[in-house]
Amino acid sequence: MVKTGAAMAELGTQEFFDRARARLRFDIPPGLTDASIVPLTGDQGNDFMLQAIAQERPIRPAAVLIPVVARDEPTVLLTQRAVHLNEHAGQIAFPGGKIDATDASPVDAALREAWEEVGLARDHIEPIGYLDLYGTSFGFRILPTVARVQPGFNLHINAGEVDDAFEVPLSFLMNPLNHRTGQKEFRGQRRSFYEMPFAERYIWGATAGILRALYERIYLK
Repeated sequence: MVKTGAAMAELGTQEFFDRARARLRFDIPPGLTDASIVPLTGDQGNDFMLQAIAQERPIRPAAVLIPVVARDEPTVLLTQRAVHLNEHAGQIAFPGGKIDATDASPVDAALREAWEEVGLARDHIEPIGYLDLYGTSFGFRILPTVARVQPGFNLHINAGEVDDAFEVPLSFLMNPLNHRTGQKEFRGQRRSFYEMPFAERYIWGATAGILRALYERIYLK
């Protein structure tokens, strides 16, 4: 069931983007490439996991795009990863991936990946700024770029990477009543993660965690 109402601070489309422009910057955090800096979440189990992973796996800098479509009722464009992929097969994700040496910046990597995965053209995208660095159990250091997307785009799905692309109302994703938590065990420590089921889509893990970070940055501060 989609929950809405008083549990969230309602923001109009323009107010959301105004707040994002006021609160986000394009400063690249050193932890994106510095192994001695581990992104912390404030969750003891998650932080234990990230500290352990940092000792065992090389840093894998990555960038994702959070494409907020500026409709009358704004939405977030998400993808469903192809089921044949080796990592995160079939999961709900943002357009994005590893930062290549040829990328001028993390935002350029996110824009390139959005074009390669779903054919979202740069002339429809206005990057606004970065959220905080997000670490994952696969060793990725993800730097999310929040962007305003002008409606009227045409998508072209790359079946080698993505099975589908779809939009979810921003109001649903930014409503804390829809931010459920699950738990798993990692080396004797309980770690928690966010999950935001929407209709038949199961949004969880890094994608849900980054959406929660967007909520905390734009709606709570």
